[in-house]
Amino acid sequence: MTTQEKVLYTGKTHTTGGREGFARSADGQLDVRLSPPGSGKAGTNPEQLFGAGWSACFIGALGLAAAKHKLSLPAETAVDAEVDLAKSDGGFFLRARLAVSLPGIGADLARSLIAEAHQTCPYSKATRGNIEVELTLA
Repeated sequence: MTTQEKVLYTGKTHTTGGREGFARSADGQLDVRLSPPGSGKAGTNPEQLFGAGWSACFIGALGLAAAKHKLSLPAETAVDAEVDLAKSDGGFFLRARLAVSLPGIGADLARSLIAEAHQTCPYSKATRGNIEVELTLA
């Protein structure tokens, strides 16, 4: 860590059993059963958790972008995330699509806010250049 960095939060989790296990946060706020995607078994999976986390973070980044334009995000702002777990000859990989809904904001401005948010969202930064990402205005 450089002297200019400041850690704002550290999420701590403990997971056992992999895709057929359990995950719990250190503070107990997250306590979920995990199951393989499409298995029909009770529980969520890493792709759903990743999509939920990225969507929530992206909405926060949209709020920062909107504030720069002296706007407030509509209460109905939403992000629908789709995270694919895929396989090719090279092995497993992820790809994602984020459909952003900004009701009441003109399409050009909305697309600008989405582009700005994608530059500042930590999840977007973490995936940039690593996975295929498609952003759309819903």
